[in-house]
Amino acid sequence: MKRATIIGVIGITLIATVALGAAKAAMPHDKSASAPCKTTCVTHEGMSMSGMSGTDASPMAAATSSSDMSSMQPGGGRPPDMTAGMGPHMRLTPEMPSHPGDADRAQKIVDALRVWIGKYQDYRLAEQDGYVPFLPDIPQKQYHFTNMRNAWAAQAAFDPTRPTSLLYEKTAGGYKLIGAMYTAPRADSLADLDARVPLSIAHWHEHVNFCKGPPGSTRDDYLGPHARFGLEGSISTEDACRAAGGTFIPIIFNWMVHVYPYERNTADIWKVGH
Repeated sequence: MKRATIIGVIGITLIATVALGAAKAAMPHDKSASAPCKTTCVTHEGMSMSGMSGTDASPMAAATSSSDMSSMQPGGGRPPDMTAGMGPHMRLTPEMPSHPGDADRAQKIVDALRVWIGKYQDYRLAEQDGYVPFLPDIPQKQYHFTNMRNAWAAQAAFDPTRPTSLLYEKTAGGYKLIGAMYTAPRADSLADLDARVPLSIAHWHEHVNFCKGPPGSTRDDYLGPHARFGLEGSISTEDACRAAGGTFIPIIFNWMVHVYPYERNTADIWKVGH
């Protein structure tokens, strides 16, 4: 398997935001706050980013490489900036014109997913089958249980019965299953993404404008009302990130799309956030 593909898959193992992983480790007066993440950083959507040591072979370096910054147009390129209403750290695919068969194709995905994930109403069974919860001790609106085998498989092909992650809400007794998340290679074009899930029905999203804080950054620098870094931070440009001593990453992780098959209408089933 090509090195770029391997790096891409490492990138998709991230579902909760590097911000959360870094924030958890970077508590004030914690020695780890001044050290780079050399093992696993977790993101707000549940996937991990391994080996962020700052070397050329690391995913962090790969995330800023020119090979990942190629322009994309509807026929085979990166979509325009669709961050309106989503904040400066998320880009959505544009809504495309509907084509015959789009609705049926999307419904078949939902139907297959609903049947297949039904057994995972019991989150413990999901864990037994390789779905690992990310940052379960940090309060989140929804928790991603990620299966790395499925993440690898999603690099090559789309299978509605093999989502990269299952989505749960926390309950008093455990977790309630609410949906799933599919992933696709970062380099996929709009046509590639549309072939997986119709872009007239759903918006794929990617995380952008990420500023990794300098050594010494604290939890409050990543989370909360005064956050500066990460996917909750106020910094969203390269110049501002550089001025703060951080490392700017234009695009991190792979394409993602959420689906909530237990909702009643199409808009709610394919909404970006639950």
